[in-house]
Amino acid sequence: MLVNRVERGRYFDSVALMRVSRRLEALAGVEAAALMIGTASNKDLLRSARLLSSEGEGATANDLVIAVRGAQAPEALACALEFLSEKQEPVGVAISRVRSLSGALEALPRANLALISVPGEFAAYEARRALERGLHVLLFSDNVPLEDEAALKRLARRKGLLLMGPDCGTAIIAGTPIAFANALPRGEVGIVSASGTGLQEVASLIARMGGGISHGIGVGGRDLDARVGALGTLAAIEALEADPGTAKIVLISKPPAREVAQRVLERVKQSAKPCVVCFLGLDDPGVAPTLTAAAEQATGKTLKRESLSARKAQGRVRGLYCGGTLCAEAGFIFRKKGLEGHEFIDLGADEYTRGRPHPMIEPELRNDHVARALADPAVGVILVDVVLGYGAHENPAAVLLKALKGGKTVIASVTGTEQDPQVWSRQAALLREAGVLVASSNAHAAELAASLIS
Repeated sequence: MLVNRVERGRYFDSVALMRVSRRLEALAGVEAAALMIGTASNKDLLRSARLLSSEGEGATANDLVIAVRGAQAPEALACALEFLSEKQEPVGVAISRVRSLSGALEALPRANLALISVPGEFAAYEARRALERGLHVLLFSDNVPLEDEAALKRLARRKGLLLMGPDCGTAIIAGTPIAFANALPRGEVGIVSASGTGLQEVASLIARMGGGISHGIGVGGRDLDARVGALGTLAAIEALEADPGTAKIVLISKPPAREVAQRVLERVKQSAKPCVVCFLGLDDPGVAPTLTAAAEQATGKTLKRESLSARKAQGRVRGLYCGGTLCAEAGFIFRKKGLEGHEFIDLGADEYTRGRPHPMIEPELRNDHVARALADPAVGVILVDVVLGYGAHENPAAVLLKALKGGKTVIASVTGTEQDPQVWSRQAALLREAGVLVASSNAHAAELAASLIS
């Protein structure tokens, strides 16, 4: 039995809807369930999952579709409405709720940074307003036109401000984690990163080797594109050079435009502070080849490798990643070793998250892919990441373990610290107890996987 209910004019964020969906699917007599806003793309997803009825077809982007399939679908539908009506526990601190930038500045007149997370078509307008009011901006929104990004960063430069993003998912400003970030000790290393999980990995490794972070400035994944020209990166370098609490600077990016990379490398040579550069995929003797190497150079220490042993494996490696940069790093390590025919999938990419939370928030999205990899006779090793910190799932290791039912070799890295809400050692221990090989870092995990099939 398939039942749809359309709630007109109701909106919930995708994380809340995903959690209700999971609760419904756990009920007896329910085969599948989903709650989605009735956009065209979401209705396509429901249709492909055999969860869309004629009633759901009539939903609009302003409506909520509740879809349940199974023998107890009507009863589950009533449960869904009950779950949605549950009130959240009140937080311990009163939070001012405002509806505009002006209202926010009235509530916090001394604020100097605005975090903007609105649909991409409105984001540039809001960011420009904040810059004009003299605020630094962290632009969390994606789908901002590239020409708007460049214009905003030029405006920020003229005003002596930082424009972080667009599509900036991680920052640590004066010890304060923003968006997806880890609990880190304060220290002397400042990070400029065009990658959220790259920043998290390097910062966490530095912390685990006894160091600390002064600031972590995310600049957005397109900042080193030729059309933007590293405007955010260059401004962030200047800010960290002027910061008395920063003694070393680390730069991180997925493959930059070659001419932009050279511009940044020339700028780094002029810095009075020692700099470590990690541009993944850039084969240059002055560039750290991995995120792990960048953290080691920043601390002057060597990350201890876990003593792991496993039998040689037949078949391919399949990497199933929540972090896009961690996925890219693994792929570069394999290519540098001349290993071809292996598969590395970034499950946080747009084609996998359309209408769904990012897998760092809801890692169960990866479990279907894990099950398919376990069932595929061509796959000999499965490579995964587990990313901790604020904003991430409260127990990602436990979610992953629900899918690990098979005899194949599974290798994992855990990005995070002991101070994170999930606690790094606890997550690693859960995986080890289930027979997963837990490496010291993402690079070490990829190198171990490569050694088992080469």
